[in-house]
Amino acid sequence: MPPFELWPVPFFLDPNNLAVDAVVTFVVAVLLAITINAEAQAYAASFLGDHRPGAKDRLHFIAFFHLDVLGTVSYLVGGFGWPRTIAIDPEKLKHPRLYLVIIRLAGPLANLLLGSIVGSIVFVMKVVEFDPRVFAMVVGVNVTTAIYNLLPLPPLFGGSVIAALIPQRFKKIKWTFWLAGPFAILAIILLERITRQGIISPYFNPIITKIFQYIMG
Repeated sequence: MPPFELWPVPFFLDPNNLAVDAVVTFVVAVLLAITINAEAQAYAASFLGDHRPGAKDRLHFIAFFHLDVLGTVSYLVGGFGWPRTIAIDPEKLKHPRLYLVIIRLAGPLANLLLGSIVGSIVFVMKVVEFDPRVFAMVVGVNVTTAIYNLLPLPPLFGGSVIAALIPQRFKKIKWTFWLAGPFAILAIILLERITRQGIISPYFNPIITKIFQYIMG
């Protein structure tokens, strides 16, 4: 059995069976996934017109500055999560609604790209018979993050699209939707873990597995 098959995809921490190597590798993979997701959004925002002198609040590549409390908890209990929301000024964008969608989409696309790049590294490591487990975990976490971003709840990409489509005259509804999104995601994840019944995972996990297997060859 190849080393990367020792960990299921999607991967989540099991409190009853914690292995030090798995925990450390998972944490590293999560930090990489959060960083690339956030920085891709920040770069896309700057590229599309939301320029900020220095932009130290966005473009710094320091993972810990991108951590979101609920997003991190989501990673720990559900195997996927999100970074702290990248601040965007819609007034600086030529086409606010369209560009907001593109900016939010940049995050999960970057996760898929990183997963593909690291998958190439795994291929080389297997050829030379080095243990690729760390890199395989990076692939798995990034693919999981990318696919679960389709969930139609903010701050994930799917929810961002819905929020962008809500007219400005319904500001209060949009604000409530954005505020409630992270808690709704965590509630769904916890309900799945407690009841051991699939709610969203039966729709997302087969896609994640297929993409992971394709990248890993």
